[in-house]
Amino acid sequence: MGGLRMMVGGRPVRPAIDTSKPHSARMYDYYLGGKDNFAADRETAERALRSWPAVRTAVRENRAFLGRAVRYLVGEAGIRQFLDIGTGLPSANNVHEVAQAIAPECRVVYVDNDPIVLTHARSLLFSSPAGRTAFLDADLRDPAAILGSPEISATLDLGQPVALMLVAILHFVTDVDAPAALVASLLGALPPGSYLVASHVTPEHDPDGVAGLERAYRQGGVPAQARTSDDFAEMAFHGLEMIDPGLVLVSEWRPEETGPRPLASEVNWYGGIARKPHD
Repeated sequence: MGGLRMMVGGRPVRPAIDTSKPHSARMYDYYLGGKDNFAADRETAERALRSWPAVRTAVRENRAFLGRAVRYLVGEAGIRQFLDIGTGLPSANNVHEVAQAIAPECRVVYVDNDPIVLTHARSLLFSSPAGRTAFLDADLRDPAAILGSPEISATLDLGQPVALMLVAILHFVTDVDAPAALVASLLGALPPGSYLVASHVTPEHDPDGVAGLERAYRQGGVPAQARTSDDFAEMAFHGLEMIDPGLVLVSEWRPEETGPRPLASEVNWYGGIARKPHD
């Protein structure tokens, strides 16, 4: 893999994958049953699972929420542009696949900072002929680099509404990095009528289990900070117009299936969609 070289955004990139340290994207892949993870990822994930055994349920519910959110944005809100930060490893029903199945002209920019995600960027770049996708190797903690990138200018029209996707990433940004300011910077560059989709782990329904997960991640060198729904709402959705049903457990955001729902203590994950209002 050290010899792999690919072009992203017109630039040659040689991924440098450190398999000795866990990464949140690869751990997420492990929870979903994927194969793009290493021993360090699995060991840290297993420590987290010992504390919060329902993590896999929570991750699956979060992934399903992502799909429903995209279908709502394209099918009901008329959105055709997406900025997905914290993309993670390709899985079933990636944002461009869900969006372009409804409106083939949709355009998506994926952003992640894990080199192994970069090596899989080709699958994320496989767009419908009418639409377009791009991949950007960047970090949420540097909004200026994201917004000023050629990938953004070549793919998205920031004069038209954009859906900013911050799904399962903000709980990896601790308070020291001022996540509310990061979200505000990104939203500030988007026009009124844009949307924010965000989800976040909460300690509210299983404090001990989630605290153990946080410890496992931090011991592995992965920043992690669960937040209450009120703190999450203030950090991400302040000043925005929430879309019904508001900020709820991801399993309860417009579920498409009938039948028993997972317990709140199994999900421990809030999500919501909000619209940037006109002045």
